Amino acid sequence: MVALGNLDRTTSSDVVFDELFERIVRLELLPGTKISETEIAKSFGYSRQPVREAFTRLSNLNLLLIRPQRATVVRPFSRELIANARFVRTAVELEIVRRAAHDRDKSVDVDLKANLREQADAVSSEDASRFHDLDYQFHKLLCASAKQAFAFEIIAENKAQVDRLCMLALTSKEAMDVLYQDHQTLLQALFGGDAETADQVLRTHLNRLTPTIEAIYTTHNAYFDD
Repeated sequence: MVALGNLDRTTSSDVVFDELFERIVRLELLPGTKISETEIAKSFGYSRQPVREAFTRLSNLNLLLIRPQRATVVRPFSRELIANARFVRTAVELEIVRRAAHDRDKSVDVDLKANLREQADAVSSEDASRFHDLDYQFHKLLCASAKQAFAFEIIAENKAQVDRLCMLALTSKEAMDVLYQDHQTLLQALFGGDAETADQVLRTHLNRLTPTIEAIYTTHNAYFDD
C-alpha cells in the first residue's frame, strides 16, 4: 500500500515517511513504542533532518507523539481522534458514492471489478494483509469512479487513524468476508445507479467498526490513551 500523497516521491523524507507509515499502520510498531530520530536515521543511512521532517508529518497525522525532551512514541489509539476521523471520512465518502451512482467514470469499472475478484481470492486464502491493501485500493478507486480522485487523500488521512484497528480486527476469514460482501453490494448499487442503496450500504460498512473499537478497547486497553 502506498501511504499518502504523490506517488512520485523522491526525497529522503518521503522514503522515511512511507516506510514508517506502513510499519505503524500494520502494527509492526505498536502503540506506545519508543522511536528515535538517531536510530531511524542510522537505519536508513540518512541525516537526522529528513527523519525529523518525516516524524513531523506522522505527528500531523496523529500517528506519532513528539514530546520535547522526552522520547517520541507511536501514538496510542484515541477514541476521540478515531471518532473525529470516522466522521470526516463518512461525510466525504458518502458524497463520493452518491456522485458515482449518478455519474461515474465507467472506465474505472474494470479496475473495480478486478479489485473485487482479488478481494475474493484474499478472503479464500485468509490473507488479511493482502485484503487490507485491496480494501485501501477499492476505496481509492471509488473516488476515481466518482471523478473526484483528489478526495481520497482526505479519506486516507482520516483512514490512517482507524487502519491500525482494522489490522487487529481483520483476523478471521469471516471478518474479511463481511467487508467483501459489503463491497460487492456497494458496487452493484453504483453500477445500477442506485444512490439510496449505495448510501445505506456504505453507512453500514463504515459503522461495522463501532463494536470492533469497543471490543479492542476492552481487550487491548493499554494501547489507548483515553
